Amino acid sequence: MISPDSDITGLLVDWNNGDKSAMDRLLPLVERELHRLAHAYMRRENPNHTLQTTALINETYLKLVDQRRVQWQNRAHFFGIAAQIMRRILLNYARDQNRLKRGGKAIHVSLSEACALPAEKDREIIALNDALIKLEAIDERKAKVVELRFFGGLLVEEVAEFLEVSEVTVLRDWAFAKAWLSREMQDGQE
Repeated sequence: MISPDSDITGLLVDWNNGDKSAMDRLLPLVERELHRLAHAYMRRENPNHTLQTTALINETYLKLVDQRRVQWQNRAHFFGIAAQIMRRILLNYARDQNRLKRGGKAIHVSLSEACALPAEKDREIIALNDALIKLEAIDERKAKVVELRFFGGLLVEEVAEFLEVSEVTVLRDWAFAKAWLSREMQDGQE
């Protein structure tokens, strides 16, 4: 019996080689995992977030299908890219929401409605992204580990495979990055 991982890798290779139907056959195999990734992202969002898990999956799928320059390597590579796309979608959403709250396309709301706006989570996402960009300038691999583990929900083994490093290296990078980001975000609040 062929494993689902080898099916995914084979379909990704076929897709790279111009087989348009490979993406259609790939979707049912990756749909559950994309849903798990999207759910992991959305679990960190405010409960009253207006973007739904299904909408995040759909946006991600549309951006994945539109990838022209990516040479898909394997399952971990595919889900790593999907995690990056989901992070960017949510970051753009948070920035848009923050911009709207600062007067862009101003709308009038009652005081009770204004109190219910989930501004704090949006600011946290933006602060985390800013800190992650600083970490990326210092150590790109550690930033990638955070992106894949925290945002993408990938397992240590999957991150190691995606980055082509050992699992011990991923664990070390993960521990360092968490401590560094925590300190950086605390310094940014002062």
